[in-house]
Amino acid sequence: MKSQKHNDGELRELNVKIEKDVVETFEKMAKVTGLPIDELVVIALKRFRSSHADYEGKTPFLD
Repeated sequence: MKSQKHNDGELRELNVKIEKDVVETFEKMAKVTGLPIDELVVIALKRFRSSHADYEGKTPFLD
């Protein structure tokens, strides 16, 4: 996972307010892994996006 590049290409800034403990956890994760917090957040968001394609209307809804 550390060898993959996740935050390449054109970048845009996203400012969000999230729970303090979530931020603190990501800060700890960045320190332990040596990965920038931006990289960790992008990985988490990409995983969420791939698990929830229905939020983008990409998969049919089952009745």
